[in-house]
Amino acid sequence: MRTLNLLNSLGRTIAAAVLAAPLLASAQTAANAAVPPHTILMDGAFLAQVKAEADPAILRAVRAEADAAMKAAPTSVMDKRETPPSGDKHDYMSLAPYWWPNPATPNHLPYIRKDGQHNPEASAVEDHENLFTMEKNVHALALGYFFTGDEAYAKRASLLLHVWFLDAATRMNPDLRFAQAILGVNQGRGIGVLDARGFAEVVDGLALLAGSTSWTAADDQALHGWFDKYFTWLTTSDNGKDEASQKNNHGNWYDVQAGAIALYLGKTQFVRELAETAKTKRIGVQIEADGQQPFEEARTKSFGYCAFSLEALMKLATLSQIAGVDLWSYKSRRGGSIQGALDYLLPYALKQKQWQHETITGFSPTELREPLLLAAVAYRAPNYETAARSLKGNDDARSLLLEREFVETAKSGATGRR
Repeated sequence: MRTLNLLNSLGRTIAAAVLAAPLLASAQTAANAAVPPHTILMDGAFLAQVKAEADPAILRAVRAEADAAMKAAPTSVMDKRETPPSGDKHDYMSLAPYWWPNPATPNHLPYIRKDGQHNPEASAVEDHENLFTMEKNVHALALGYFFTGDEAYAKRASLLLHVWFLDAATRMNPDLRFAQAILGVNQGRGIGVLDARGFAEVVDGLALLAGSTSWTAADDQALHGWFDKYFTWLTTSDNGKDEASQKNNHGNWYDVQAGAIALYLGKTQFVRELAETAKTKRIGVQIEADGQQPFEEARTKSFGYCAFSLEALMKLATLSQIAGVDLWSYKSRRGGSIQGALDYLLPYALKQKQWQHETITGFSPTELREPLLLAAVAYRAPNYETAARSLKGNDDARSLLLEREFVETAKSGATGRR
């Protein structure tokens, strides 16, 4: 009799659990959606929503990129064969990509500029490519962890971060003194700050790793300290100030990098001032009333640089919203605006007009795809999303997320992010 009662009780427990399962799943979905990550370039609330809904296409893309990153070896500034002028291999080092040996001198110094023509010697110094690889893989792994909860992804991301930033034997010193050196001219220059524009992606990756047992509070505190030192160098050094003063894409990417790191460090007022200044210092100076970007059109890869510079302004506009500044709708006294610059480039990307400026590596409309997707979300503009789809390449996770974000933004009637 006692056995029968136990079986009946067990049966009731199982039945109750089965009946409660949908309610528990619903509660879990709500909990997931209610805790958005504190990302900067990606909308945390939107990411939480997509995670809760488990979109199959996005999950496949996220997993594919995270799985590829799992196979990549950690990279370090110690991997390079060269030693920087300081004698310390912990210092980051790179060569200016568009500068070549001088045929007019016996020792080929000083190097001379050939804009848009990449000198293979620059690729032989591995720090630049290794930095890019680390940034890309950390973000892919962090996104994989956020969407799947697979701790293996977080553990691998933590390893990559430790090797590049924290471990005594392999870490990078927090400066870019020797970035984009020109042989026979200098040991590094302000323009080299562009090499680390992907630090903004690293910061977003850190937000996506929140809650992982593999990336601890102590880890985050240590990396916070590294970025605090780097931010001081970025904003006070001669090289950092030089890059901040640039009037083309370099200045825009400086603002993205400095702004993202400042938000990670809790320096919101810095970002507010940076964004307000960008209205006149960036948009007002760089974009004409008809949308042209003369500083980028003067380059030998002009269309690509126009798109590249515009992408930076859009990412700056995205992070500026966190500080309460709207750059998306700003129009300068001369009539220049972010949207105007995109509208100027769009008919060329769609081959409705023929680009008249130099493009030594060929005209590539797909370079405008990410700016179009960013603008589709910000302006709730179906024509931008349609154009981006017509330029579609691989179904990478970032593009799929932006396409989905446009759909959700349009559906909700919101006027833009956050």
